[in-house]
Amino acid sequence: MKKLNKAIALLFTLCFPFLASAQDAEMADTMRSNGKIYVVVAIALVILIGLIGYLVFIDKKVSGLEERITKKD
Repeated sequence: MKKLNKAIALLFTLCFPFLASAQDAEMADTMRSNGKIYVVVAIALVILIGLIGYLVFIDKKVSGLEERITKKD
């Protein structure tokens, strides 16, 4: 579980500078005025949730394999 927390922290660390810089852009203001910014935010959230879900899935799978290996010995 510690590995998962580290992976999530790394993901947020990598994503936040890009999200913060997008707020200053003129394109973001245009998209916000047209209402398209919500589509961009929704897609980003879906991708982020999908990545976190995938990390949880892989973590559970690896934990199960580790348990099987330790039970064999």
